[in-house]
Amino acid sequence: MPLPPRSTSGRTHVTTVTRRVAPAPETTDAVRFPQGFTWGTATAAYQIEGAAAVDGRTPSIWDTYSHTPGRVRNGDTGDVATDHYHRWREDVAIMADLGVSAYRFSLSWPRVQPTGRGPAVQKGLDFYRALTDALLENGIEPVVTLYHWDLPQELEDAGGWPERVTTDRFADYAALAAHALGDRVKTWTTLNEPWCSAFLGYGSGVHAPGRTDPVAALRAAHHLNLAHGKAVQALRAELPSSARASITLNIHHVRALTEAAEDLDAARRIDALANRVFTGPILEGRYPQDLLQDTAGLTDWSFVRDGDTATIHQPLDFLGVNYYTPTLVSAATGEAGHGSDGHGASEHSPWPGADQVAFHRPAGSTTAMGWAVDPSGLYDLLMRLKADFPSMPLMITENGAAFDDYVNPEGEVSDPERIAYLHGHLSAVRRAIAAGADVRGYFLWSLLDNFEWGYGYSKRFGAVYVDYPTGKRIPKASARWYADVARTGSLPGEGPRSH
Repeated sequence: MPLPPRSTSGRTHVTTVTRRVAPAPETTDAVRFPQGFTWGTATAAYQIEGAAAVDGRTPSIWDTYSHTPGRVRNGDTGDVATDHYHRWREDVAIMADLGVSAYRFSLSWPRVQPTGRGPAVQKGLDFYRALTDALLENGIEPVVTLYHWDLPQELEDAGGWPERVTTDRFADYAALAAHALGDRVKTWTTLNEPWCSAFLGYGSGVHAPGRTDPVAALRAAHHLNLAHGKAVQALRAELPSSARASITLNIHHVRALTEAAEDLDAARRIDALANRVFTGPILEGRYPQDLLQDTAGLTDWSFVRDGDTATIHQPLDFLGVNYYTPTLVSAATGEAGHGSDGHGASEHSPWPGADQVAFHRPAGSTTAMGWAVDPSGLYDLLMRLKADFPSMPLMITENGAAFDDYVNPEGEVSDPERIAYLHGHLSAVRRAIAAGADVRGYFLWSLLDNFEWGYGYSKRFGAVYVDYPTGKRIPKASARWYADVARTGSLPGEGPRSH
């Protein structure tokens, strides 16, 4: 995963993107992925590991949330998940067979540091040491995410992300992890999708810990930003200078329903809450003024202290980008309500200060999540990031789709819809690269079918089918398709390509 020297953003970015950018033509250059392009796959600890009370692990907020009646579909929990904690050798062998060059996975904070305080548990670290060793032995680069939503429950009991002290606990945890794994792991991500942690966890309540306080959500967003900055500092202090640090954001590609001024303003407002609340301080060292004005009726942002934005604004080696579907908005007509924003049903909005914005489901085909299949959104998003942050390398750290997969009588899983989804989105990535976007790699979400948060086990994102009662793994047709793409560096059906 070759990357240039770490860099900060060098330019103030536009307020929002609402129109499609013309795609680059399929020239000879456009059909090639770059030499050294990273082909990976990704998972998250709570979604796959299981072993929820094994070897010293204590509950996270997702253990508590999933065990609360009515929170997760069918009463599902991550207690067993795909049992990756015991079957990791099999899963590494599957990745080796697929020929991927990198594996992005998260550490379980309560497995490494059960209470969120104090020394690490060696058995937890030994699990990740053995996993990373096996990856390296198979030529697969380990890419570690420190936090994929599993805050130790004791820290939530003390106030969670809305409280400033949690940022110090996270920095301590980052230092422990880096000290233990820094000799094996060269690429680190601090947070995965802090928007979900803040606004779904503390705003709409459809994610753990299930709180519904818009001010707490804004406080959580700031403290997640601050935790990121402190964690980068902790990583730099522990790791060699060649190590790479990043953050992964689920940057929403926001489109206005019409060109009317009120719809364009709705898109601006959601762009601030979805994207610039993070990219502003992380990449530019300041919160956007329109965000502060939009939310002034809720908070004066006094929880942002002198020096915070400087701490948040740490040099990064690349920006992780997760994309699944675009976001379509307009000004609300009639009764206010956030509508179908694609993030789960709740009487409470994850959009503080945006009560007059309505969300719309785009036309066209959808995945099993009800999300529109629209690769043009990924192309447009990458071109926006190229324009806004021209010196920042990009990595697609999640992209994929859930469909209603099943095992046929021959014992196989055919998933042509997923193959079509991946083909379209990889074509969009390739066009963006040809148009100048500095995209260094692509991680397919996900390696395995798994616990899909509030949807439990009802949604399957994996390239590998998991029979949950037995744990049996069955690579889907899309896994074989993706293996061919990773091996050749080109999309099937286009003939051989040189690199």
